[in-house]
Amino acid sequence: MDTRKLRPIMFVGTGSDVGKSVIAAGFCRIFKQDGYQPAPFKAQNMSLNSFVTADGLELGRAQAVQAEAAQIPCESDMNPVLLKPTSDKLSQVVLNGKPVGNQSAYEYFMVNDRRELFSAVKDAFDRLATRYSPIVMEGAGSISELNLKHRDITNLRMAAHAGAATYLIADIDKGGVFGSVYGTIALLTEEERACMKGIIINKFRGDGRLFEEGKRMLEELTSLPVVGILPYFRDIHIEQEDSVSLELKYRSAIEGKVNVAVILLKRLSNFTDFDRLEKDPRVNLYYTNEPSEIAKASVIIIPGSKNTIADMLAIKNNGVAESIYNAHRAGRTLIGICGGYQMLGENILDPLHIEGEIEEMPGLGLLPVKTVLQAEKTTLQCAFDFRENGEVCLGYEIHMGETTALKAGNAVATLADGRKDGYYLNARTWGTYLHGILDNEVVIESILAPYTSEKGMHYDYQQFKEQQYDKLADLLREHIDMDLIYKSIAE
Repeated sequence: MDTRKLRPIMFVGTGSDVGKSVIAAGFCRIFKQDGYQPAPFKAQNMSLNSFVTADGLELGRAQAVQAEAAQIPCESDMNPVLLKPTSDKLSQVVLNGKPVGNQSAYEYFMVNDRRELFSAVKDAFDRLATRYSPIVMEGAGSISELNLKHRDITNLRMAAHAGAATYLIADIDKGGVFGSVYGTIALLTEEERACMKGIIINKFRGDGRLFEEGKRMLEELTSLPVVGILPYFRDIHIEQEDSVSLELKYRSAIEGKVNVAVILLKRLSNFTDFDRLEKDPRVNLYYTNEPSEIAKASVIIIPGSKNTIADMLAIKNNGVAESIYNAHRAGRTLIGICGGYQMLGENILDPLHIEGEIEEMPGLGLLPVKTVLQAEKTTLQCAFDFRENGEVCLGYEIHMGETTALKAGNAVATLADGRKDGYYLNARTWGTYLHGILDNEVVIESILAPYTSEKGMHYDYQQFKEQQYDKLADLLREHIDMDLIYKSIAE
């Protein structure tokens, strides 16, 4: 183990979805391989994809993935502020792992005094920095949003506090890379500019040598070294944070596979629930809100939602609910996870206006349960027994509702603490609060059994993920000047 202390390193962007999260995960693995003790950090995240720590606190899924790449347990200090949009204008604010209320974007960014939030994120960073080195930091969106920079708690104000060597990532596949890089750097103040140590060009298609002249031009324009040109890749599978990635999965049913349709809700949360199932060679998994595509699926899954009532109303109005009823009548498999489980029930009640002004919404009525939304959020990691199979399965809970059965029935799972989870009407209709339930082989085999005689091969999903982190680290080492990186963070 290398005990030398390294400065933090930070990856910021010319905009959103340029690859910051994945590159940060790759560097977490590189530093771990090189004998250091890295940990990830992102001051503020806006995402509906979240995870639960061992002590029941919530953080953005991207930092949980980065912690996994660093081979350490995730903790809320790695993402002290998490914003979870509940509507186009409103977000739940999670501070240090616990929800502290809902705020509009205007209230959060313009009205409230953010000094206390900035103090909280600095404290979280400082706690991490006493135990890990280097801290691998991630920015949010663009670092040159002039109207918001003075309220920034995520990007270069955080880099300055941490003394982080900061690298700008640009996505060349989006086009306009010269304007986005030059403009981003040109709009920085002298103090912000002092944090910057280099540029990484991401998602280059073709031979990187073809960009040598472009590299030289960018270095002349910005007076910063281009430390790497990363190729566009599709053969390394790292869990994605942003729902933008769902656009790549908006496919259709195909012959010869078990077609699994995940209902594309507007406030769909925790879509990583389906990563393991999607990789099963017997399965064609796609996201859709088209009734014609739902009709072609053997298995329909209603996923989690950050606003169950609004999404329930939407699927009743866009024809999706009717297509779900049709699939149910045809004997197809119908599964609800978290918010999807609530939607399968008879009623969803919101007496405290947790999600909005609507106090009661009829569900699909396919499970004899009702849900009451509550102010207290349940966030737990869980070990459980699926359908009394005897195998230990793993998952986690993140929900603000309590669902109760209106008539006696079977549970989907028995948790290690003895609690029962979900409602199991039959093998083709059931609902559960357990995120990650589909990461377990015994559950997948149960779902697919009616539709294929082909047996699944044993698949160690955790081992697969470890291999992907190593492949990502290899790719970064091949295309980034690691000597320059290490020189910039040597204390």
